[in-house]
Amino acid sequence: MRKIGCFIIFAVLVLIALTASNFIYGWYAIGPSDRELVIEIRQGSTLKDAAKALEAGNVVKSADAFYQRARLFGGSTTIKAGEFVIPAYSSNSSVMSILQGGKSRQRFITIPEGFASIQVYERLLANDILTGDIEVPREGSVLPDSYSFEKGETRAAVLARMTDAMDEALTEAWANKSANTVVKSAEEAVILASIIEKETKLFEEYPIVASVYSNRIKKGMMLQADPTFIYPITRGKPLGRKVRRSDISAINEYNTYTMVGLPIGPITNPSKAAIEAALNPDKTDFLFFVADGKEGHDFSKTYEEHQQKVAKWYSIRYQNE
Repeated sequence: MRKIGCFIIFAVLVLIALTASNFIYGWYAIGPSDRELVIEIRQGSTLKDAAKALEAGNVVKSADAFYQRARLFGGSTTIKAGEFVIPAYSSNSSVMSILQGGKSRQRFITIPEGFASIQVYERLLANDILTGDIEVPREGSVLPDSYSFEKGETRAAVLARMTDAMDEALTEAWANKSANTVVKSAEEAVILASIIEKETKLFEEYPIVASVYSNRIKKGMMLQADPTFIYPITRGKPLGRKVRRSDISAINEYNTYTMVGLPIGPITNPSKAAIEAALNPDKTDFLFFVADGKEGHDFSKTYEEHQQKVAKWYSIRYQNE
């Protein structure tokens, strides 16, 4: 009987050891998924809620087993909410580290150079992963760039990052302005930069275009920038039709064909490069420019030279029609 009792005790100890070993092994063993997965842990989820979501997503084999192991081996750090990328075959231990680390999946929304504020507003509103309402931001207050966001984040929070980025870029550019700039304030820098942004798609032309408008301002000439008479009509969107004489001759606070100096405000959200060009224009004698038919522009010092290049541009355009 004594031998039988010892054997039973030994068997129980072995069973306990095997169970414990299996319990520990399960924490580090490879997971069931053979591919990368994205799992969403909702705001306010408990560890038990997260375990159920992981099982439903085939990240772990058993929600109960994960929950029990996580309570014992997971430490005191709480899990975070968000979308998490879980690599293939991730162990329970790895999954828990990912949830605790809080490095959730990043999504991006891009604001291209030359996007007006109404277009920024519409792009944010069209993103159904973001939440909440916003108003159309002030023209010139958003810095064109790509911005990361998380699923369920508010549009207001993303927009705030965009405007903060513009404030930072403008402060830096203003601190490094050259004596050659004609703008008298950071606000004027954004206005001039917005015109530069709309006039050329080539970054390398920004400082040259800036020099043209700077030279015109110095001479008291009208800027005669086409995008400025279009802006009051569309608020930055494409015109969608041919320009009319009435558009060019319209008298308002934006049309630089009927006024001297800068418009009353920006006509788009300029890039950092355009702002830097406005504050650091090239030193040239150019007063005119026209499209060259190759996505760039021909620049001229005199009106006569400019007219010759305009005629050349019309010839190129007619040939391509």
